[in-house]
Order: sequence, then structure tokens, then C-alpha cells
Amino acid sequence: MNKEQKQELVVRLKEAFASMDALVVCDYKGLPVKHLEQLRNAARVQGIQVQVVKNTLARLALQEAGLSPLELKETNIFVWGSDQIALSKLVMGFAKDHKDHFHIKAGLYEKQAVDRAHVEAISKLPSKEELIGMLLSVWMAPARYFVTGLDNLRKAKEQE
Repeated sequence: MNKEQKQELVVRLKEAFASMDALVVCDYKGLPVKHLEQLRNAARVQGIQVQVVKNTLARLALQEAGLSPLELKETNIFVWGSDQIALSKLVMGFAKDHKDHFHIKAGLYEKQAVDRAHVEAISKLPSKEELIGMLLSVWMAPARYFVTGLDNLRKAKEQE
């Protein structure tokens, strides 16, 4: 990469990092390329970005985006997106399946630095779709109970 390409990459990363809600930095040392492609394909379906970036370029992009600095050492892969729960579930699931070669180092959630434990805690929350389903179930409960009560009343009247 020449200097112009590096500057262009930093600008693109700065824009991406400034608009994201969550970012996770992982170590992927020793992970086969086909497994890395599985992560990228699973992420792409959910609108999550996955990219290997040199630490100095990533540090510059984070700094220019006004985000908390992260300690970046050795090999890193950056995973970011707008849905914190989906991103956490994806990364934690992949880390569980490839625990020998894929480790979560740190992250940025809502522009604040977090550790692996925070990412794991977020991954245990219900997804957006599950939360909507729970909310609809709560909203529908009074109507369901009313209809059940009317049906029971009808059955009682018929038996008399």
C-alpha cells in the first residue's frame, strides 16, 4: 500500500467508525482463511463489517473519528456495525466455535471502550426481533384473556 491508499483507507475507516454503534477488536492468529471467510459471510448477511486493518491505520481512524483509544497489538481483525446485540452474538458465537484461534480483545460500544465481559453480556440479551415479539405478546395479552373469558362464558351458558 502506498501513502495515498493508506490515507484513503483511514478516511473510509474514520467515516465507518464514526457512524457505527459497536466495534469489536479480535485476535485471529492461526485462523484458516476459509474460517475467516465464514465470519465475513455471516457478518455480511447481518449488515456487519469485518476487516483486517494495520494497527497504526486503525489507531489513526479511531482518533480522527473522536473515539476512545484502544490498545492495539499484534494481529487484529475489526468487526463493526449498527446493531450491538447482533454484532455481539456473531462475535461470541464465532469465538466459541473457534476458541483456539479467535479471541475477543476489546471493543467500543456507544463510543466507549469495553472489555470482553461487556461484549459477552450484550450477546446474552434477546435480539431486536425477540424483543419486538415479547412486546407484542404483552400488548396482546389483555385481548387474549378477554376473548378467553368470553369463550368460557359462552361455554358455561351452553351447558346450562
